[in-house]
Amino acid sequence: MSTPIRILLADDHPPLREGLASILNSQPEFTVVAEAGSGMEVLEIVGRESIDLFILDLRMPGGDGIHTIKELIKRDPNSRILVLTTYDNEEDVFNALEAGALGYLPKDTKRAEIIEAVMQVHAGNRYLTQAIANRLADRMVRPGLTARELDVLRFLMRGKSNKEMAAAMFISEETVKTRMKTLFQKLGVHDRTEAVAVALQRGLLRL
Repeated sequence: MSTPIRILLADDHPPLREGLASILNSQPEFTVVAEAGSGMEVLEIVGRESIDLFILDLRMPGGDGIHTIKELIKRDPNSRILVLTTYDNEEDVFNALEAGALGYLPKDTKRAEIIEAVMQVHAGNRYLTQAIANRLADRMVRPGLTARELDVLRFLMRGKSNKEMAAAMFISEETVKTRMKTLFQKLGVHDRTEAVAVALQRGLLRL
């Protein structure tokens, strides 16, 4: 019999970790050897345990999921990482995969698909649900926002006027208007309120 895949679960909700651990430990191919409630805990455990595969949430105290993924990849570029989270907008998916995760699942994924995803990610394969793959495809074909355009978005969310934005960014009001026009075109919106709403939906902004 082959050695079971050694798994670390990271989520700041103990009941969810317990339920997922129960699912995985019911399979002879897996064994959950460690659990963590924060990104910092994950990195501490890696220093003392041999882990074959990580299952991480994206929002955790002590270092969020993206930061934790980057640190794990920095320590071992061959780390096998599967994200299991409630956050499935295209920016979160894109950022997690860009950081080094191989798989990405929503928390309401069925038991059988979680098991299949773990097997595929451990084998070094990419695993995404169809809905998440579609969101990622949308993200890939849409023109990205520049750092300055993201700054404008953040100011819009805070209700700043063109004059206030210009003063904060040390640019003219005319330049603010130009950036806002380009921003609206990229987001496919027509006004400030719609821009903020779409940005929040896509994960470009967070409350």
